[in-house]
Amino acid sequence: MTENWPVLKNCKKNTGELMEKGSKIYVAGHRGMVGSAIVRELKKQGYENLILRTSSELDLRRQDAVEKFFAAEKPEYVFLAAAKVGGIAANAAAKADFMYDNMILEMNVIHSAYENGCKKLEFLGSSCIYPRMAPQPIREDSLLTSPLEETNEAYALAKISGLKYCAYLNEQYGTDYISVMPTNLYGPGDNYHPTHSHVLPALIRRFHEAKEAGLSSVTCWGDGTPLREFLYVDDLAELCVFLMNNYSGNETVNAGTGKEISIRDLTELTASVIGYTGKIEWDTSKPNGTPRKLLDVSKAASLGWTYHTELEDGIKLAYEDFLTNPVRANR
Repeated sequence: MTENWPVLKNCKKNTGELMEKGSKIYVAGHRGMVGSAIVRELKKQGYENLILRTSSELDLRRQDAVEKFFAAEKPEYVFLAAAKVGGIAANAAAKADFMYDNMILEMNVIHSAYENGCKKLEFLGSSCIYPRMAPQPIREDSLLTSPLEETNEAYALAKISGLKYCAYLNEQYGTDYISVMPTNLYGPGDNYHPTHSHVLPALIRRFHEAKEAGLSSVTCWGDGTPLREFLYVDDLAELCVFLMNNYSGNETVNAGTGKEISIRDLTELTASVIGYTGKIEWDTSKPNGTPRKLLDVSKAASLGWTYHTELEDGIKLAYEDFLTNPVRANR
């Protein structure tokens, strides 16, 4: 079936081996939103030989520990979904932490994978790697063509370093390491922290608490005009497994829906799903972030993949996760 898919320039079918059902697969960051979704998708497709370690069992920032882990386990395939993540406020307040933690864990995992003969590695990045004023929709080749968004520059630089290291290993040593750049993600396993979460989970928590408390109004950051794209995390996980089996190449692959929504409309939609009927106000003294960020997803489409979950349906599913997971909801 795959022989009939159209392929864009610089977007080629995987020339290596497909993952076998018994292949030894390491998912770094398996307790996070993305990692846990990848684990669900792998199990759904019949992959059971999964290597999983919590951060307390394996601190990926410690080079010696990572080297010993790879030498002992020898994973054949690696999904690198581990990362230190947060919203605008968290990124702006802890730039050094975001750069250090992400850069060092990426380098440790990628290098140890190479040193121990890993057949293939997939690096999970973020759409924030692209320039603040990149032409829309953002193509993969827009990387490093102009300045980054200042509010998440440290995180973006770390992610760029990771994907570039994968590309350099491919060029110098013939490895088969690929990179995927998701748009804004949401869904089961999200972080609903009041100050350290991204916009959609933050809105879910804020409107839920406002509804429970009977508040007459909720104040949101900025003016609501920025445009954003959102992808349900289980859709991303399907793409990640698909690409591991069907794509090889130095260019990254964007992961998104190709659809955008203003923060104002997103806010109203989220309030509606949750059942909050109070007034929504805007604090324009707070930053908006990047004005617009829509990914060009034609490369993924050319390989035969598209998303499944529409935004309203996805928000409903995310809200169910929030309500049924009190530990996550209250942290």
